[in-house]
Amino acid sequence: MPEAPPPLTAPLAAVDLGSNSFRLEIGRLQRGRYRRIDYLKEMVRLGGGLDADGMLTEAAAERGLACLRYFSHRLAGFAGGQVRAVATQTLREAKNRNAFLARAEQVLGYPIEVISGREEARLIYAGVAHLQPGDEPRLVVDIGGRSTEMILGAGRLPAVAESFQVGCVGLSMRLFGDGAVSAERFREAQVAAGAELEEGLQAFAPDRWQLALGASGTVGAVSQWLAATGVSDGRITPEGLRWCIARCIEAGHVDALKFPGVKPERRAVLPGGLAILYTLAANFGIHELRPAKGALRQGVIIDLHERLEALQRARPGDMRDRSVAELQQRFGVDAAQAARVRSVALALFDGACPDADIDERRELGWACDLHEVGLMVSHHDHHRHSAYLMDHVDAPGFSQSQQRRIGELVLGQRGGLRKVEPALASPVFAWQVLCLRLAVIKCHARGPIDRGALTLVPRGRQAHLGYTEAWAASRPRTVYLLRQEAEAWGRNGWLRMVLPQE
Repeated sequence: MPEAPPPLTAPLAAVDLGSNSFRLEIGRLQRGRYRRIDYLKEMVRLGGGLDADGMLTEAAAERGLACLRYFSHRLAGFAGGQVRAVATQTLREAKNRNAFLARAEQVLGYPIEVISGREEARLIYAGVAHLQPGDEPRLVVDIGGRSTEMILGAGRLPAVAESFQVGCVGLSMRLFGDGAVSAERFREAQVAAGAELEEGLQAFAPDRWQLALGASGTVGAVSQWLAATGVSDGRITPEGLRWCIARCIEAGHVDALKFPGVKPERRAVLPGGLAILYTLAANFGIHELRPAKGALRQGVIIDLHERLEALQRARPGDMRDRSVAELQQRFGVDAAQAARVRSVALALFDGACPDADIDERRELGWACDLHEVGLMVSHHDHHRHSAYLMDHVDAPGFSQSQQRRIGELVLGQRGGLRKVEPALASPVFAWQVLCLRLAVIKCHARGPIDRGALTLVPRGRQAHLGYTEAWAASRPRTVYLLRQEAEAWGRNGWLRMVLPQE
């Protein structure tokens, strides 16, 4: 039987595989208020382990696996629905990320989702907005190890969310890699940071927000340093940043950056973080940056709580459903046809896989909703265009991993099966794609349909399709297409489709 969702009162856990640190946060939402139960953090420097070819080194992988093994002990007893693990920029970049993720998921004991930069930004804002509520227009910045996220919003809703590929680890390795710190290197670092960030000058202009908040480690470390030395009360200003940069230049080397509030493990990445902070202040008119109370990990827990709330409704719906509806509108999808295909595919899937996980069923539904987005590119091979769009479009709420699974389903909606053959090794995927293909065939006339006319019964590796003789006699063209479909499945070794007369 599928695992029942945990109660809304259960503690939830977020695992953040960042480029600099891995974090585990355990918390609970009660009456809309967030309460932290536990927090663990390890400086892993995964982002420092990408070599010149974009491959994650074994040393960096081992550091990450050791940390996840430590986290797994604290998560003992947590059900799958209570934990969400997300990976950010380093694993977005790493060419061998799938090999690392397979090992990491085995060690951690839970799936790990690679999220896009914009999804990371959305979740950061969710965490900040929930723990530090306010209706004024605000700018939220988060300087990570290999990326910097910037978000505009008011209240709980983000208006603009972007991710820029510059972070404290990457910039420090590139321009302070040997540990030497100088004014010239700081100038070079600010130019390099500005080159990445300047695309956001208009979107995040100072006339679009009233309050600037900074999340995560770099902002926290600089704020604590300024407060510990009495330069400010923890607020970060251009003057305060110039003072910090001057102290670093005086020290001359990262090993000598022994400042109050700055932990030893952050010294190596402090120059890059300061350069990004000063570039943000100078170019985006940030006269005062206040440390934020929330961050990515709290946003993940809040998002997970909202998903659990959605499962209690008669018709589950969360951010992902809103994203699908927006994509249908953006790409001019025939919503009536998508709904017909969805109703048939899910009816077949429920009969064939009654014990399927809730997300496996919802992924099939989303694939049905979006299987024709590629028609806006071209009618020829539109399934390939649809799959490409699903792999690359920004869809808030979805991880990159989940989008790729949906994209692979969409790719398999028609034509030969060889293009999705590796994925057919998963029995659930084989049934999902079969149900989608059968639904597309049944609804090919794009008119009213009887969603219960076809039935699908699993018998080992055989899929027995059922329909009445009267139905078949009145729809010879559909039966012709179903026979072709049975022949296509007969050419692969994963699943055989059997028609009533066989």
